[in-house]
Amino acid sequence: MDELKDIYDRITYLRHKSMKMKDIAALVDFQPSVFSALYTTVIPAFVKNTARGMAPAEALDGALVWVNNVSKRRLLASLPSMKATLMATDVEPEPVRGGGGNPYAAALGSIMARSAETIGSHAGTDMSYSMSSGSHAMKFEPYMIAPAAGGGYAEVTHNNAYGTTHRGLVMMNGASHIYLVFNENPYPQLALFSVCLRLPMYERPPFLRGIYTCFDYNYNPIARRILFVKLSDSTSADEFAKLNGCLKAREELEGQELAYYDYTCRGEDAVRLCNISSPTMRIDDLAEEKRLLGSLNAG
Repeated sequence: MDELKDIYDRITYLRHKSMKMKDIAALVDFQPSVFSALYTTVIPAFVKNTARGMAPAEALDGALVWVNNVSKRRLLASLPSMKATLMATDVEPEPVRGGGGNPYAAALGSIMARSAETIGSHAGTDMSYSMSSGSHAMKFEPYMIAPAAGGGYAEVTHNNAYGTTHRGLVMMNGASHIYLVFNENPYPQLALFSVCLRLPMYERPPFLRGIYTCFDYNYNPIARRILFVKLSDSTSADEFAKLNGCLKAREELEGQELAYYDYTCRGEDAVRLCNISSPTMRIDDLAEEKRLLGSLNAG
């Protein structure tokens, strides 16, 4: 029964790469309805039951009571071959064109394509927590990470606290970092907003820590901490559209939200620039800038 979790992850991977459920079911010689029940109900219930401390056999029995079309005997007998077949199956990504003679641009195309293959368990929906650029309130903003249709690259969708949706690109640096890159302004204006998330040596981490960089309301670049907390493995655009971002003052926060605030919204965590109202530019302005920002952070 150890194969069940690996099977679930591989099905998710193939679906993210635009392979249809009926085609995956045909590979392992299962009826689509049976295979769908296995993926959507049986394996998730099995994982929850084992997390509660149930023995594997008891956990599977408890999961199977929720469906009436999955045979326990056939399921157990087919697990080794099912896992082997799914692990040997892949979907070739569509090539990412462009780059010309610039090696960096060409490398970005390759990294984007490889990220679609390796995003794996990090695909899904997260809620992010970070400090607002205009106040000391905390921003709640959902993100969805998923391979794009065709599997040529991975993309990220972001619903910000002010009602705007952005779509950007995902790139992975091996197994250590995820980079999320957006343009906050409509084309042809360019205002990069990026998030760098550190990946821990931990399978299916419940949260990820990172740094985001963007512009404040005066178009000065800033960098702050950001925290991603996993909501679900869903990459459904319809479900994600129902999630909204918002702002909350510290007085409105409860439970773990207070810990998120203390981690992301303390003044000393901000790294930013500001313009000094001086008719000339002097070396002394550097100290003045830090003094001004220090007073802002202390507030």
